[in-house]
Amino acid sequence: MLSVQMEQRVNLKFFVKLEKTFTEDYAMLKAVYGNDYLSRTQVFEWFKRFKQGRETTENDPRPDDPQRQKRTKTTENGKNCSEAQLK
Repeated sequence: MLSVQMEQRVNLKFFVKLEKTFTEDYAMLKAVYGNDYLSRTQVFEWFKRFKQGRETTENDPRPDDPQRQKRTKTTENGKNCSEAQLK
């Protein structure tokens, strides 16, 4: 089963193919998904991608971020905390 986010992206892709405007797309997602709808920024980003011809609804792969790994430490009880939280 698709996640709610993925389902909304698929629907958004369909709306774009129907040549609906961004405003119409956003309003429809908001009406259908209630409080679980994607943010306006996310809808706009995906709308733009689909308008430019993107076919996949999957996230782009992210490069490994070695800096992020350095910022997280494990405390004595096994919880992950940022360095700022440990001070």
